[in-house]
Amino acid sequence: MTVTYDPVQLQTFLAVAQTRSFTQAAARLGIRQPTVSQHIRKLEEATGRVLVHRDTHTVTITPDGEAMIGFARSILAAHEQAAGYFSGERPHGRLRIGMSDDLALTRLPQILRDFRRDHPLVDLDLTVDQSGTLHRRLENDRLDLFVGKRPRGEHRGQLVKRDRMVWVGNQSTRLDFGRPLPLAVYPTPSLSRTAMQNALERTNTAYRSACICRGVNGLIAAVAAGIGISALASSLVPVQLTPLGPQHRLPELGYIDLVLLTNPRTEQRPATKALAAAVLASGPTSLATA
Repeated sequence: MTVTYDPVQLQTFLAVAQTRSFTQAAARLGIRQPTVSQHIRKLEEATGRVLVHRDTHTVTITPDGEAMIGFARSILAAHEQAAGYFSGERPHGRLRIGMSDDLALTRLPQILRDFRRDHPLVDLDLTVDQSGTLHRRLENDRLDLFVGKRPRGEHRGQLVKRDRMVWVGNQSTRLDFGRPLPLAVYPTPSLSRTAMQNALERTNTAYRSACICRGVNGLIAAVAAGIGISALASSLVPVQLTPLGPQHRLPELGYIDLVLLTNPRTEQRPATKALAAAVLASGPTSLATA
């Protein structure tokens, strides 16, 4: 018997898998929480497998659910491509994209390459900068789509990945708490710089900005050279750097949300919708180091 999977149910399942929360999935999709539960139940009935374990505190994806994540992304990506092709609205024109500079180290460039191959009529205008600057560009109608970090406490955008922030140094990093800790930081506004400063001030730890870096390559070079320590999303730590562990006695930095934001003025354009679908279909793996 051939099984047909409902794209709406698959979208709901991916939202639950990415947020690990029925409540957050409902808010992200703009539907009620009972509807999320209903979609998951119907998808599990179609597969004949348990995809999600849920109790009063946690949501866990089962091994069959992990397998379904890949299938769901492929099905939804094919569905989006087919709908775009047969609707007659072939994406075209110029698409203004913003990318947080540390995400240039991830699979996002490959996604852009594949997107350009599939949509040759779309010209790309790519801006790589700090997330804070790109947020302002989006608000000022200078971008159509932005992939990067979201300030803590904000809920705008579609969550692609929630990642733990970690302190980074090099293999020989030794910290002297008798002196202000040297930090390698981005210029303000910088979400990682703010996270480091808040964590150190919360624990009354003195610090200084030993090196201000204009981009991720400069920050990697400064930390690798031992000029200062810094902070990155755990999945974005390059091979040149080393996460600093409990032995370094540094305060926890919390989590950072990596999100996709679209410009309300242009989010319904076929090119914007097509790229947003490609990024979301790739899921958290799109924002891990390549």
